[in-house]
Order: sequence, then structure tokens, then C-alpha cells
Amino acid sequence: MPLSQPPLAHPVRAIGARTLDFSRQVAVMAVVNRTPDSFFDQGATYALRAAVDAVLAADAGGADWVDIGGVPFAPGPALAWQEEAERVVPVIRGVREAGSTVIISVDTFDARVARAALEAGADVINDTTGLSDPELAPLVASAGAHLVLTHSLAAPRTVYPRPQYSDVTGEVVAFLESRVTQALAAGVSEARLIVDPGHDLNKNTTHSLSITREFARIAALGFPSLAAVSNKDFIGESLGLPKEERLAGSLAAASFCLHEGARIIRMHDVAASVCAARMFECVAGWREPAYLLHNQGEINLP
Repeated sequence: MPLSQPPLAHPVRAIGARTLDFSRQVAVMAVVNRTPDSFFDQGATYALRAAVDAVLAADAGGADWVDIGGVPFAPGPALAWQEEAERVVPVIRGVREAGSTVIISVDTFDARVARAALEAGADVINDTTGLSDPELAPLVASAGAHLVLTHSLAAPRTVYPRPQYSDVTGEVVAFLESRVTQALAAGVSEARLIVDPGHDLNKNTTHSLSITREFARIAALGFPSLAAVSNKDFIGESLGLPKEERLAGSLAAASFCLHEGARIIRMHDVAASVCAARMFECVAGWREPAYLLHNQGEINLP
């Protein structure tokens, strides 16, 4: 099966202080959640110092990008925007004060939080609700920031029982196309848009597997596409494994998405994910091996 090469209209992206060429490069997005009830780490980076240190460690470990969240996607009580901002803004400031140029996105659907985050030094707004706040896209446009558009169906932090799709990937594509149109109308540059099909977000395991299998249809939209698959329930249910044992499945799903055209992978385990991404780049012919030794001399190595 040939490697998918999506028709990227704007493959080279200057995001903050870094430049990524998505025609021949994979970006590893690490995850740092400053929440007491985060999906994977259950609050391990809720303390401010722990959150800042986690971002800096991800940068040092080779991550290109770190996604910082102050509110889980999962259903739950609303959090005042001021409190959400108080969770993420000090982390951003701490990272920038430490001298890190890592790309920072903030996982938020609230334009007020987004404004505070961008003013503190964030580069990207990662909206997992697909522009539920009509003020978000105009804000991102005025700031000249990047915007991740994600497919989901529920209102923020609300239950969406038993989601049904006749063609899940086709419906996700149509949703993302409509949000792209909305973002462009609000003034966001086409060269600053990224799309995410939203694995597991208002989708069951069969839906998420279909999106993974058909990821080339997402990539064909022509924007750098994000695969946020790490440790998600569709992996656990596919393999019958708890969250803490899903790394191998996460890497397999991410690698399949990369083969089908994804260019950003959102992952919890930075070291393993960076290795997987760099290996993919070598196999694709985009990156030279770190060194050549095997069977290069007069004596063949085993």
C-alpha cells in the first residue's frame, strides 16, 4: 500500500518560533493537562511546577509541540473561564520564561481563555468542539495564530449517548469542511488551519477504527491533519487493555494514521512517540538515518 501524500496547499508552517514542513516531517504533540481529573494521568501534572516541568521535559525529549489543557473533554460540570485560564496561563508563562520555543497549543473552546493563552505566549488554539464559541475563530484570526478544528457533536462537557453515523468518515469530512468554511469566513488564514477527526469524541470504537482505517479521506482535505489516538478507549477496547497498557496499540494506530496522511500525532509517551515518528520519516525517505554501520565494512555484521 503506497504512502499517502495529501495535497497540502500550505505544507510549510511557521508556528511560533519553529517551522515545520509537513510535506516531509511529522510533528509529535505531547500532552500536559493541568486538571485534577485528566483522562490519562489523573492529575499528575495538576500542580503548576509539575506542569511546567512536564512541558520542558517533553521539549527536551524531542517533542515538537505540547498541548496544554485546563478542562477535560469528558462530560462534567462547567468550569468558569477565569479558573480555566488560571490553570493554563501560568504554565505557558513558566515555559516561555524558561526559554523554551516549543510550539504550545491550548486545548480550549472558550475565546476568553484562548485570548489569555495567546497573550501569554501560546501559538495554537486546539478546539475540540469544532467552534462551539462563535467568538473563537475571529479571535484566532486577529491574533494570527494557528487553529485546530476538531470533529465532535456534543455541546461542551455534555453527554452524547449512542452516537450514530451512516458513514462516519464521510460525515466527519463534511463537518470539518463546514468548520473550515466558518473559520475562513471569520478571517483565519487557510495557511493556519489544521484538522482533527476527533478519535473517540462522540464516537464508539467501531467509529474510531473506521476513521483510522480511512484517515486518507481526512488528509485529502488538504490541511495538516492531527491524529489524537494516544491511549484512547478505542485502543483499549480493541486490545482488551487498561489505559496504562495501551502504548503499543497507540503507536500502531498513530503509525497507521501517518501512513495514511496524518502529519501531527498527539501522544502521551514522548520518547516512544518521537522514535516512532522519526522512524516513519526514515522509512518514508524524508530523514537520513542517524548513522550507517550495518554491512558497511569489509566484514558483514550479523
